[in-house]
Amino acid sequence: MIDWLNQVLFVLGDDQVSVAELLGFVTGGACVVLTVLAHVANFPVGVANSAFFLVLFVSAQFYADAGLQVIYIVLGFLGWWQWVRGGPQRTALEPGHASPALLAGCVAFVVLGTAGLTVLLTAVDDAAPFWDALTTAISLAAQFLLNAKKIENWFFWIAADIIYVPFYLVKRLDLTALVYVLFLGLCVLGLRQWRRLPVPA
Repeated sequence: MIDWLNQVLFVLGDDQVSVAELLGFVTGGACVVLTVLAHVANFPVGVANSAFFLVLFVSAQFYADAGLQVIYIVLGFLGWWQWVRGGPQRTALEPGHASPALLAGCVAFVVLGTAGLTVLLTAVDDAAPFWDALTTAISLAAQFLLNAKKIENWFFWIAADIIYVPFYLVKRLDLTALVYVLFLGLCVLGLRQWRRLPVPA
């Protein structure tokens, strides 16, 4: 199964696009579209997306990104449950704004998480320890806020995608870089759409 996912389908620039990378492209785009629409199906599609990217990143030796996909799979199942049963009396979760304290906590997590992960990833010979650590920390904060259905999740996703696009271009994962350009555009759209959602007082 893994060998099949690593099979090269075509070449895009200097990127030998594998089955896993192509499926990551398709499911990633679908996941973000569903998230923009605030549809709970973004979680099962996101779990599939993370599984495909897990295979891709292990093959490319991006260990932080690979580890992040495992965490995404776990958080995807948790977020799925939160959106369906995380509201009062286990009703569907409503969108809302993150408090200043929660946002400050997320920023502090990004700073401390980046510092700690950079040390760890340097020790295990990661291909780009600081950038891998930074994008991992930002993405985890974004996923936490998304699971809680906080509108501010989009600011963190946008910040991560701005870094991911040149990062993957430098690493010759051209199709994945293109995916993140798409993600970036959809995240801006998502922020606009979610700001129009009815938010309980």
